[in-house]
Amino acid sequence: MSAARRNRGGTSRFIKWGVAIAFVAFGWHLWGSYAGTAATGDPVSARVMVLRGASVREVSDSLARAGAIRSARLFRTYAAIGGRDRLIKPGAYRFQLNTGWKNSLEALVSGKSVVHSVTIPEGYDMRQITPLLAKALGVPEDSIEAAASDTSLQRKLDLPIKSIEGYLFPATYAFPDQTTAKEAVSIMVAAFEATWKDIPNAAARLQAMAITRHDAMSMASIIETEAKRPEERAIISAVYWNRVKRGMKLQADPTVQYALPSHVARVLYKDLEVDSKYNTYKYSGLPPGPIASPGRASIEAALNPAAVPYLYFVAHPDGHHEFRTTFAEHEKAIAMMRRERKAATAGNPK
Repeated sequence: MSAARRNRGGTSRFIKWGVAIAFVAFGWHLWGSYAGTAATGDPVSARVMVLRGASVREVSDSLARAGAIRSARLFRTYAAIGGRDRLIKPGAYRFQLNTGWKNSLEALVSGKSVVHSVTIPEGYDMRQITPLLAKALGVPEDSIEAAASDTSLQRKLDLPIKSIEGYLFPATYAFPDQTTAKEAVSIMVAAFEATWKDIPNAAARLQAMAITRHDAMSMASIIETEAKRPEERAIISAVYWNRVKRGMKLQADPTVQYALPSHVARVLYKDLEVDSKYNTYKYSGLPPGPIASPGRASIEAALNPAAVPYLYFVAHPDGHHEFRTTFAEHEKAIAMMRRERKAATAGNPK
């Protein structure tokens, strides 16, 4: 072989290696530019909503518009590897600028969407629920009040009054970003309906007790606000149902607290004069509706009162109760509780 041919062969191989190295460098540059992560501390972010059934093209275009990726087309190619473009989950996502293919796709496939968590404790009423829910959703409180006043929800629940108090089920919720007040309230009502349907023999118990679901929920709300120990729920239920059967006033302090313009920690004698149908010291029978959102245990207790004859109870300083059948026995229990409170106060002077 001539020297000229050997030189041309060497030059050709050199050019091929150079081109290959250039392609590798270019690919590495692309990966760094498109598939990398956002710069540390980059505070700029944008929201991307992925609707159920959205195509990968729609998703990639949304990511590009938000600045999370630089090329929608190349992202689609990257997402198609291993069929991950078919694993993208719907939801509301928030991405920093230049998040890159890898992190963007990981978030979309894992479903790490933006959520707002809020816990509604058992026994909370609308006055307490409204600010909690408004803060979690980032909406005005009056939007929660408006959603709770939606007549369509009231009709759906078949309520005899214009209030869904008691039907916003107490639980921990994770609301997607941009959830509206109306959507959140509907979700909470749906949670109540699901819980009710899961309670064994609920319809049969209503029929056996000759009460409506609304009656049961009204009673459950009182039980929820009175009971401090789980084992007392069914007994408290029995006390109040026994009083209802005898035509006695319930005389439940929590109903007075609900009737007052603002919450008080302890009901005073003057508070018993508040003129409200919810004041069970003035009006016989159940209040017009629930006074708070009861949990499942209290709903079940309302439907399944204990088989006891009690008509009265009084609370110990620690919150548990003494139950009695006659008023004379009840007065003795009250005197005993007063002595306990006096002793507790003497033992813990301020």
